[in-house]
Amino acid sequence: MAPLVTVYPALDPAKLLASMPAGIAQGLIWGIMALGVYITFRMLDFADMTVDGAFTTGGAVTVMLILAGWNPWAAMLVAFAAGIAAGLVTGLLHTALGIPGILSGILTQFALYSINLAIMGMSANKALSVDQYDLAVTSREVPSAILIGVILSVILVAVLYWYFGTEHGSAMRATGCNPEMAKAQGISINAMKVIGLALSNGLVAFSGGLMAQFQGFSDINMGRGAIVIGLAAVIIGEVIAAAVNPKKFNFGFRLLLIVLGGVIYYLVVVLVLWMKLPSNFLRLFTAVIVAIFLAVPNLQARSRSSFAKAGKQAKEVR
Repeated sequence: MAPLVTVYPALDPAKLLASMPAGIAQGLIWGIMALGVYITFRMLDFADMTVDGAFTTGGAVTVMLILAGWNPWAAMLVAFAAGIAAGLVTGLLHTALGIPGILSGILTQFALYSINLAIMGMSANKALSVDQYDLAVTSREVPSAILIGVILSVILVAVLYWYFGTEHGSAMRATGCNPEMAKAQGISINAMKVIGLALSNGLVAFSGGLMAQFQGFSDINMGRGAIVIGLAAVIIGEVIAAAVNPKKFNFGFRLLLIVLGGVIYYLVVVLVLWMKLPSNFLRLFTAVIVAIFLAVPNLQARSRSSFAKAGKQAKEVR
């Protein structure tokens, strides 16, 4: 019988291993974006749809500034500020005007489409050549991109761990956990939501700037589906945390696991592409992955409850 690789040359394990490093590099970038999603999705219990637009904004701002001669790191700081502005708009639409949270994010995302086009000179995409510009990360130097991704992830996790341990950060966490109790303690719920949304989208835009440099261009649709990828990374990280230590994990370590969730997600994407499954169904596969990881905690809880109930019934029979 002919070897599997001979019959199906596309399924060469060597090709899969060769594509893994690039997948890890991109997964780290998505993991940084997932840190921003975690702030709104888990800490504030806010379904923020601004993410898709803010990710593109970060990429567009970074590329245009680099093309104008800016240092890439300075360009990403401006992208971070642009993301903060987008988050502020969503927050003010929700808190000042009373628009429901999910609609506030959709409105901002909708508006950002036109804004992002304007940033890129009314062009749907802008190329950024590593041969002409000094970039922070690039797909041409994957090991360096991985190293920078790891360093940035550790720095951001350390900063977030410090911030959410301060009085102000604790107030934000309390806002998401129990808004009524937080309000009774004199915490401004609306202010915490606005600041949280701003910080979240700043991180999302920052990661968008990294991704634009890594892939060598910014595109008006580069952020489409980013919220789903961010949720996938968050859920994967939480499932890993529950599997390793169901009781309790250090907050900083949880944040690191979310970044790891982004890496695992993108390695699954690499596997799907390596298997030559239709790329047009990639979003379907993503939705299935997210649904599975979302269902795991609930199924585990049901399983534990069933075993506990069965044990209790057995004792009653005795």
